[in-house]
Amino acid sequence: MDRHIPMHALPEAIQKMSPEETVCKYCGVSYLILHEFKAMEEKLKAVQEEMKFYQGSVEREKKLQEKLQSLSQEFEQYKSDSESKKARSEYVSCLLFSFKANSRFGWHGGTCLKFQ
Repeated sequence: MDRHIPMHALPEAIQKMSPEETVCKYCGVSYLILHEFKAMEEKLKAVQEEMKFYQGSVEREKKLQEKLQSLSQEFEQYKSDSESKKARSEYVSCLLFSFKANSRFGWHGGTCLKFQ
């Protein structure tokens, strides 16, 4: 479809007219259909640009959700490992303290039952 591009812009007074003033009272078709067509083309371009932005967003979202799930599982594992190491450290500290306390008076078989 060949488009006719006017050589001169519409006068400013006509451009500022409300749509009601430019519509045929009999059939309802605008006298300035080209102007409306151009406005629709601009809207179409804007929507196409927006679509480019959103293209692939579902796939990106899915990948991000998978990564979040993986990181969450790793965090829980590290948290569990940390708690386990802390418990072992407290147990060793208790044994060491018991050993030091009892070594002065001889070992009496004291244990750290709390951590076993």
